[in-house]
Amino acid sequence: MAIKLATVNVNGIRAAFRKGMAEWVNSSGADIIALQEVRAETKDLADLFAETGEWHILHDAASAKGRAGAALVSKVAATATRTDFGSDDFDSAGRWLEADYDFDGKKLTVVSTYVHSGEVDTPKQVEKYKFLDAMVARMAELKASGADVVIVGDLNVGHTELDIKNWKGNLKNAGFLPEERAYFDTMMNDQGWVDVGRAAHPGIAGPYTWWSYRGQAFDTDAGWRIDYHLATPGLAAKAENYQVHRAASYDTRWTDHTPVVVDYAI
Repeated sequence: MAIKLATVNVNGIRAAFRKGMAEWVNSSGADIIALQEVRAETKDLADLFAETGEWHILHDAASAKGRAGAALVSKVAATATRTDFGSDDFDSAGRWLEADYDFDGKKLTVVSTYVHSGEVDTPKQVEKYKFLDAMVARMAELKASGADVVIVGDLNVGHTELDIKNWKGNLKNAGFLPEERAYFDTMMNDQGWVDVGRAAHPGIAGPYTWWSYRGQAFDTDAGWRIDYHLATPGLAAKAENYQVHRAASYDTRWTDHTPVVVDYAI
């Protein structure tokens, strides 16, 4: 059995559907769609996805209205969900949503996460590091469980020079700081998580998943690869058909990111 899992930062779900997201949902063939930066109410999600068929919807909204928001939209209902994350001294609402699914007796845990974008030398960067600390700790627990787990979403860090077109110009900017990239070294090198996108495209630049709306970034493919599938090794070995659903043209985009879709032969 192959489960098609998609992830996309929608940059506001209502705006995305106004711009054509429904057509992508209908054609995607996805069994589970992880969303980030939903920026809406659960009812909005339910109403919008009702246009595209029957879905089960999990949504962890941000504390501040109109900000962040993580969701999992699936063809089968989850058997368990979790949003508790990290310590109590920071607000992770709308940024970490775990769910367990049962496919013919096979358990699959999916996490939709939206890491802070951050900003150098500001409280926003402090919050980003707090979140990454908690994320690495939770990933260690999930890895130790021995379960098939995949963490997907907008992680807002380019791990290596292959992940950003203009990496030299971003060495001192949030998203490509050495301190941020070190967290990803821990995830992959120390904990043993597999970056499914990089495994599918070893040694080549991209494929990018986010392009600024400013200038000619999309047309010149001056992008960042910041939307990930990070899987436990056993699950990663079953990953097939990694695809980046890049829009055909700038004016047909319905978000500044692009869906990243993988089949898992569980």
